[in-house]
Amino acid sequence: MACSKTNSKAVSNNAIAAAHPLASLAGKQMFEQQGNAFDAAVAAGFALAVVEPSMSGIGGRLQALYHEASGKVGGVDASTQVPMNYKPREEKYAYGYETIGIPGVVAGLLQLHEHHGSLPLQTVMAPAIRYAEEGFRILPMEAKRQQSAKAVFEQFEGTKTHFLNADGQAFQAGELVVQKTLANTLREIAAKGKAGFYEGEVAQKMVEDIQANGGILTLEDLKNYKALHAEVLEGSFQGTDIYALNLPSYGAITIQILQILDQLPQPETEEAWAKQFDRATALAYTFRKHQKNRDTLTKILDLQHAKTWADQIETEQLELVAEALHTLPESWTAAMGHTTHLTAADDQGNAVSLTQTIGPNMGSKVATKDLGFLYAVSLGGYLGEYKPGDRSNSHITPTLFMKDGKLLLALGAAGGSRIVTAVTQVAHRYLAQEHPLEKALLLPRIYPFQDTLWIEDHEEVKALNAELDPNTYPIKMIDQKARFGRVHAIAYDSLANTWTGAADPDWEGTVEYHSQP
Repeated sequence: MACSKTNSKAVSNNAIAAAHPLASLAGKQMFEQQGNAFDAAVAAGFALAVVEPSMSGIGGRLQALYHEASGKVGGVDASTQVPMNYKPREEKYAYGYETIGIPGVVAGLLQLHEHHGSLPLQTVMAPAIRYAEEGFRILPMEAKRQQSAKAVFEQFEGTKTHFLNADGQAFQAGELVVQKTLANTLREIAAKGKAGFYEGEVAQKMVEDIQANGGILTLEDLKNYKALHAEVLEGSFQGTDIYALNLPSYGAITIQILQILDQLPQPETEEAWAKQFDRATALAYTFRKHQKNRDTLTKILDLQHAKTWADQIETEQLELVAEALHTLPESWTAAMGHTTHLTAADDQGNAVSLTQTIGPNMGSKVATKDLGFLYAVSLGGYLGEYKPGDRSNSHITPTLFMKDGKLLLALGAAGGSRIVTAVTQVAHRYLAQEHPLEKALLLPRIYPFQDTLWIEDHEEVKALNAELDPNTYPIKMIDQKARFGRVHAIAYDSLANTWTGAADPDWEGTVEYHSQP
């Protein structure tokens, strides 16, 4: 863990930005009950597992980075884990029981709460339980994602039961969704903590269902699972200290991209900005498969190497060979970005940047009938190949920026392989270009894919975009909202001594504030 001086003056408000209004409200309710940022983040995380199941859930994985009021920076690794009796198969699976590993979200949320929260667990989980028990109105985009998976839902009895309505149809926007079975599962966790999920009746039901249908999860796998302290990596950008997480998070390449850009001249046009990000990101992404090697990790984070790479970009001497598509895990090339992110900060200086996911849209598409939640995709090749005991790597990258011991910006993103690009580009827009936080999230983003630069180009950002000549620079304009990641961020306003938040304009999330009376 890293440690720095704490804020010398308490901030005057609390804030939370999350991908669903009900999750943001759950966090705000914790602040209203004198809870801290950790209570708010955990409440919102459990709430998202209920109201945004296409993106995350208690059957998924989690990575979190936090700043304590004391000044300490730490992280939580609660990624899904490969069961100990796993044996790779020639056949690849994109969904189904064969893709299910050991869930990590519950252990991760509970570790954050146990080590850092201030309110009772039952209080923190109460909003999620209420949403499941009493129901909530499904939002249009969530309904659309569930509708797109209807044909697969019909293959699994438990999924049909919980994610199709009484008429056997996918839920429509505005329809009331009641999940009493999930509410009961959440109550077990609230009452018994980690043992309420990884042992006892819930664990038994998981294992019985999964093993009866071709999966390999065991009671021993569940009982032995632990959320771990994640390794925090450090870098620098625009005079700030960057904090991000090592594997299974991709924080190393987040730092690498920003450190390279910091050595380049400040771009004066949107075209120059796009070209710089294209080259720096394309270079960093060639290191994705090599982060486990400590020597390579040192190189990725090294400032001198960042200067060398920047010189190669500036003089147009950087030569990259695009990786063959068939050698890349499906999650690296999937068109549908997934995952959810939330950020919370309180008036004492605590802050949490938390990302959780179940993999592709609706994860494995499997829900146990007696439990009510979807499992993540961990096995089967979607994330790459692993051995027993490994944890699933992903582009998840919660990130913090600090200066002189004060937290300036906390953010993270959803969106599959576009998570790193969304985080780095928003951070650059805010810290280097000095745009207000909301505009930093609004401005167009780019993504290098193979030998082509993809440029976000839907109606809301067209007028703000780079005007690169496709005859001289290979580009592809993408007219699709939310394709380039969804960021939820909180920044410190030093003049007002307040937190200010922003929710990604391409999503349905919100920001909630609370100030003590």
